[in-house]
Amino acid sequence: MMKKIEDLSYEEAFAELEAVVGTLENEEKTLEESLALFERGQTLSKYCASLLENAELRVKQVVDGELEDE
Repeated sequence: MMKKIEDLSYEEAFAELEAVVGTLENEEKTLEESLALFERGQTLSKYCASLLENAELRVKQVVDGELEDE
């Protein structure tokens, strides 16, 4: 059973996204299976992008905070 996407770390989500892409590129699936994989991949992609945006914001806040303290 697959973990809920929101329970995945960035690394886990990215690895699963890579696996989904590999499956879609290299394996023959039914239309329904392909659609389900595509939807999961889209959701994983958005989740990874969101985690990266949050990380970037945190880094910016730390850097900005350090600059203000000087």
